Amino acid sequence: MCRLLGYLGSSIQLDRILIKPEHSLITQSYKPQEMTSGFLNADGFGIGWYDSAQDPLPYSYRNTLPIWNDANVPQLARYIKSDCYLAYIRSATSTSSIALNNCQPFSYQNILFIHNGFIDDFRETLYRPIRNQLSDVAYKNLEGTTDSEHIFAMIVDRLEADSNISLHQALKDTLIELAKMAQENDLELSANIVLSDGKQLTACRYANRKETPSLYYLKDNSEYSNAVIIASEPLFEGDWISCPEASLIDVGEDLAIGIDPI
Repeated sequence: MCRLLGYLGSSIQLDRILIKPEHSLITQSYKPQEMTSGFLNADGFGIGWYDSAQDPLPYSYRNTLPIWNDANVPQLARYIKSDCYLAYIRSATSTSSIALNNCQPFSYQNILFIHNGFIDDFRETLYRPIRNQLSDVAYKNLEGTTDSEHIFAMIVDRLEADSNISLHQALKDTLIELAKMAQENDLELSANIVLSDGKQLTACRYANRKETPSLYYLKDNSEYSNAVIIASEPLFEGDWISCPEASLIDVGEDLAIGIDPI
């Protein structure tokens, strides 16, 4: 089970959200507190961010190293400044290779995607059925082999099919379809996801099994005023709120938070 975070709000340097908190993602990579399986997140990581003044398309930095072992991260984190971040540390399943194209965030046009969870025995179960239903655009955007990227491909498929569909609706429709496929094949499914277009965050906390991965949100903390943070585990002491299970969480451009049952 991986760990992730999303940030939307006032522009800050990356190190303030990635490194400086006492229970940062770097700490969670070797000392997580709420993982439902696994002990380390040492199979790669990725950071995505936006700079709308320069380019509407997002930027990303990914590596197959453990995040604590990449000497570039502290320097990049002092340099990069943004009002929207997605970050992720990976704990790969035993059948998934440690390769750069399997590291998140995944992107399509102006959308970034991160996922914590799994599809049970993915390569032997839903790998082919998901691919068979994708449009050419979504299929050609696939570069890796993970269940996470195939879930993103399903979201891309919906965004391409309807130019007016919201991230919220595309994610909800995908989760409903995944849940149906999992039920038909008697599979366990877990999907904590964060999506962004640089102006909003759309996230979900979902599992069809007893243990649902943890997910929290925090708004307008004294150290991060005018901002919302979504994270697998609280990054520091504060008024973190546990996201309801089987729910979508939206953070708008005005930082208003909406919660919708799936």
